[in-house]
Order: sequence, then structure tokens, then C-alpha cells
Amino acid sequence: MNEDLRRSVESALATVNDPELGIDIVSLGLIYEIEADHKGAVTILMTMTTPGCPMHETIVADVERTIRAIPEVTDLRVTVTFSPEWTPERLKPQARFLLGR
Repeated sequence: MNEDLRRSVESALATVNDPELGIDIVSLGLIYEIEADHKGAVTILMTMTTPGCPMHETIVADVERTIRAIPEVTDLRVTVTFSPEWTPERLKPQARFLLGR
């Protein structure tokens, strides 16, 4: 595991917003797992707030564009899963505040 690259990826993901909510996908709890190896291969396991999320393709495209812009990234795989399903308990405190929860 390349912890420095993993942290860089997580920081970059925090700049990707859900277009409907205007809150970053890390604060929303949409990122389940980030793996990065020493060769620069990055794997992201993420979800959406609902299986029918109309912004699914836009969010994934934003994730891919953002992570591919990191010079150390040589390969990227983004997988969207709904198991487990996203729940509001995954919200970070700042997202809870912004959503009034």
C-alpha cells in the first residue's frame, strides 16, 4: 500500500461534489475504500446515495478526471457498489450540518 498516494487520492476526492447536493463525496460518505500501490495503481470502491442516482455518470466521470490528474496515478479502477447501501449514518459531521441533520 502506498499510503502517501492513498492520502493524495482521498484529498482529491474531497474536491468532487455531488452536483445535486453541492457537498463533496468524501463528506457524504460515498467512498467505501481507496487502495493505492507503489506502482501508482489506484482502486476506488464507492457508492451513490440511491441506486437510481441521476448524477451517477457525472460523479464517476468527475472522480476519474480528478484522480487521473494526480501525476503519480498510473492506473485507475473505479467501482460503484450498492452493497452495503448508503445510509445517512455515513455522513461526516460537516455534511450533516450542511444538510440540517
